[in-house]
Amino acid sequence: MEQKKKTNKKFIIIISVLVVIGLVYGGYSFMHSLAHEVTDDAQIEANMNPIIPHVGGYITKVAVTDNQTVSKGDTLFVIDDADYMVQLEQAKANLAAAESQLLVAKASINASNAGVSTSTAQVNSAKGNIENAEIRLWRAKNDFERYQDLYDKKSITKQQYEQALAAKQEAEKSLEILKSQQKASNSQRSAAISQSEIAEKRVAVAEANVQAAIAQLSAAKLNVGYTVVTAPIDGQLSSVDLQPGQFVSPSQSLFYLVNTKDKWVVANFKETQLQDLKIGQKVMIEVDAFPGEEFHAEVTAFSPATGARFSLLPPDNATGNFVKTIQRLPVKIDFTKENAPEKIAKLRSGMNVLVDVQLK
Repeated sequence: MEQKKKTNKKFIIIISVLVVIGLVYGGYSFMHSLAHEVTDDAQIEANMNPIIPHVGGYITKVAVTDNQTVSKGDTLFVIDDADYMVQLEQAKANLAAAESQLLVAKASINASNAGVSTSTAQVNSAKGNIENAEIRLWRAKNDFERYQDLYDKKSITKQQYEQALAAKQEAEKSLEILKSQQKASNSQRSAAISQSEIAEKRVAVAEANVQAAIAQLSAAKLNVGYTVVTAPIDGQLSSVDLQPGQFVSPSQSLFYLVNTKDKWVVANFKETQLQDLKIGQKVMIEVDAFPGEEFHAEVTAFSPATGARFSLLPPDNATGNFVKTIQRLPVKIDFTKENAPEKIAKLRSGMNVLVDVQLK
């Protein structure tokens, strides 16, 4: 009988202790919830740069291995540049040919301009000669009219009258010839101007061809440079599944380079937890991979939409099959400088964490 009483007493004590512990834990959790928001739907994030070649070809050298740490500018792998060197030499030849054509076009325009100058001088000379011929014709007509009056009055001989008539006819003929020459000079000048305009257009075309050849040469040089693929940032590589002799295509994602210096946390809080969350609030983070260690952070940004809206097939609540589901909003949390660099260096993108935001 006494043994049963002792057993019941122990049982009651154990139950009482458990109840007290539960009440204490429940009270602590309740008080904690008033000043904190907690979620375990959170992961470590980091920038993951895909390594994508600009040009295609066969790989001749792989300079890195899986999970290797590299610095910006380090060579990752090399693509065979034989075809691109041929294209480079062809671009150089095209540029040389375009420059030669430009020189020929410029020489042609110089010749055309000289022809315009010569024909212009001829037109001006013909104009002066015509003016002189018109003066001579005016004088010869006046002389002829006077001599004709005198001849009609029998004051001069017929020979003198004929000489005046011949002088007038000679002046008229000279003026007619000079006007014909002026028309020819004008035609030559127009033709020379047309040739000059054509030559100027040829120069413009030749200059455009030179610029196009320069652009092709620059593109060819870039392609040769692209055959050596380098690290765009400091970081750590993922699995490098490449071998010499393997063919790669432009825009083909081959592996990733993870930025190991810049890390943050994306916590997906329920929409019912967002009322008191603000930018700048202090955050304590526990990483599942390192139990017992705490990391200091702060809230820095809220997503413009819930995670469901960024999914491949976002839910359409207008279909008639509506079921209300609590949505989650991604919240960005950055680590503060209070954390030792060696602690942050241990973290890896994708690790699960527990986020505790201090509301007050």
